[in-house]
Amino acid sequence: MTVPTKTLPSGAELPALGLGTYDLDDGETADSVRAALDAGYAHIDTAEGYHNEAVIGDVLAEYDRDDAFLTSKVLAKNLNYESVIESCEASLDRLGTDYLDLYLIHWPNPAISLRETLRAMAELRDRGLVRDIGVSNFSAYQLSCAHHVSNVPIAVNQIEFHPWFQRPDLVDYCRETDTVVEAAAPLARTDVFDDEVVAELAGKYEVHPAQVVVRWAIDSGVVPLPRSSTPAHVRANADLDWELDEADRRRLDERDRDRPVYDTPARDWTSDVYGIEQ
Repeated sequence: MTVPTKTLPSGAELPALGLGTYDLDDGETADSVRAALDAGYAHIDTAEGYHNEAVIGDVLAEYDRDDAFLTSKVLAKNLNYESVIESCEASLDRLGTDYLDLYLIHWPNPAISLRETLRAMAELRDRGLVRDIGVSNFSAYQLSCAHHVSNVPIAVNQIEFHPWFQRPDLVDYCRETDTVVEAAAPLARTDVFDDEVVAELAGKYEVHPAQVVVRWAIDSGVVPLPRSSTPAHVRANADLDWELDEADRRRLDERDRDRPVYDTPARDWTSDVYGIEQ
C-alpha cells in the first residue's frame, strides 16, 4: 500500500494512516499491532492511559524500531512539570524505545498550567526523548493558547472526527496554524457503519464500511487512527488502492450531524483518564 505522509516541524514524516489501540485487551493489542506492521502500517498510536504500552513494546521488539512512527500520550492528571517528564520516561521504558516520534497531551487539564506542561514537553524534545509534541482533544481556543505559550511547535491535535462529527471550525483553525489533525474514533466506534450513505458506498465500491470512512478521512486531509481487534479488518483498513469519486466524498461531507461518541461537554473528572481530585 502507498500511504501519504504529513511533514511535522521536526522534519519527520507522519504516515497519514495509523493504528489506534484504545480499549483492546493484551492479546487483541498484540495481534492488532503485529497484523498492522505486517500489512505495511508504519504508525502506531497508544497512550499511558491505554495500559497497553508494554504489550506494544514486546511486539515492536520483533521489528525495526525506525520503521515505526510511534505516538504516546500523557494523562491529564500528570500534566505538572515533573509528572510529564516521569510519564514520558515510563512510557519509553514500557515501549522499549529510546524516543517517541510524537508525544501528546491526552486531554487538557484546566487545573494545571498549560505553560508548565508545555515547558516540560519542550524539555523532552530538547533531551531527544520525543521528536515532535502535540495535543489531543483540544478546542480551537485551547489550541490557540498552546500555540501562544509553547516554545516549540504544536505539531498535531488528535480529536474525535468522523462523518457524523466533522468539526469544521476546529479543523479549519488547525489547518490555518499548520497543526495536523488526527482522527481519534474515526469510525465513531463503529456507529457510522449504520449510516445509510456509508453502507451504500461500501456496496458500490465492494469494500467494508470502515474502508469507506478511512478513505474519506485521508482524502479530507485528516490522519485517521482506526482500531480493530480483528487482524483481517486491520489489514483491510490499510487497503488504499482505490478511490472515492468526488461526488461520493461530498455525500459523506454532508453527513455531519455534530454528534460525538466520546468528546461530550461534561467529564467525570475523577475517572482514571483525568484523575483530577477536588
